[in-house]
Amino acid sequence: MSEKKEIAFFEKYLSLWVALCIAGGIFIGYLAGDAMEVMSTWEIYQVNIPIAILIWLMIYPMMLQIDFTSIKKIGKRPKGIVLTLVMNWLVKPFTMAFFAWIFFTKIFAAFIDPSLAGEYIAGAIILGAAPCTAMVFVWSYLTDGDSNYTLMQVSVNDLIILFAYVPIVGLLLGITDVVVPYETLILSILIYVVVPLLAGILTSSMLIKKHGADWFQTDFLPKFKPLSVIALLLTLVLLFAFQGENILNNPLIIVLIAVPLIIQTYFIFFATWFAGRKLNLSHPVCAPAAMIGASNFFELSVAVAIGLFGLESPAALVCVVGVLVEVPVMLSLVNYANKKRY
Repeated sequence: MSEKKEIAFFEKYLSLWVALCIAGGIFIGYLAGDAMEVMSTWEIYQVNIPIAILIWLMIYPMMLQIDFTSIKKIGKRPKGIVLTLVMNWLVKPFTMAFFAWIFFTKIFAAFIDPSLAGEYIAGAIILGAAPCTAMVFVWSYLTDGDSNYTLMQVSVNDLIILFAYVPIVGLLLGITDVVVPYETLILSILIYVVVPLLAGILTSSMLIKKHGADWFQTDFLPKFKPLSVIALLLTLVLLFAFQGENILNNPLIIVLIAVPLIIQTYFIFFATWFAGRKLNLSHPVCAPAAMIGASNFFELSVAVAIGLFGLESPAALVCVVGVLVEVPVMLSLVNYANKKRY
């Protein structure tokens, strides 16, 4: 009998830690008052310095895991990669925009100020346009995914983010009548993707050359991994310290935001899952492909939303709610994939 796989304690209860950070951030914001306003002015070219440092610390550890040399193996089993790319870049951003539009401007119109609906939609677009690059390794492990193939899928998506994320986000924001500051959008990609990616490649190359690949994978990466989650949680504390007054005035907004995000997650998972079955993909390839599409690169989305709309914006709040709902929803999909193993 194979050993039952378990998600690590910290990742398993990530939604709980996020909820505690939300409560702590709101409380800090209530106590700090004007001090938070001062911190919000620590900016360079619309980039808040404390938040930028924390977000960079989130993303850099993930980039250490990326191995672009694995891309040369795509030709041996291309169907899983093609499915991932089609769902992540030709379907997912557009369905997210649709669900956000229909809920924020139509179904929930009585509860959401029309002047704010556009920013909620923008936050959903920013969140939905970036496929997952970190937690997907956890979902792949829990569903007995092919770890090497998952690495290829993630590496290809990270490469495409460099070129496709800005145009897709810009297109969808334009369609939804949101003014697109392309300079800030491009700067966000440079700061939060290009720089940490290059730093990760250089760091991993030097360490592997000096200590070997086994040491890098089994000793260095596990010790470095908690930095990403800790930085994420500290970022959430600051975000909700800035957002606290808005949330206390309208606590229902968290629930309203969560609804289209959850529907989008299930929709993309099942669309990818059944497409993979039709393509005769093996379970170890199909399950991670569906997980990548369903989950999001929320670290990048939080950074971009803050850069485009500010720390206290509805767009940033949407991306943070995405973090809150993702873990329990994805765990339910892990359970489904394992029950339907083939």
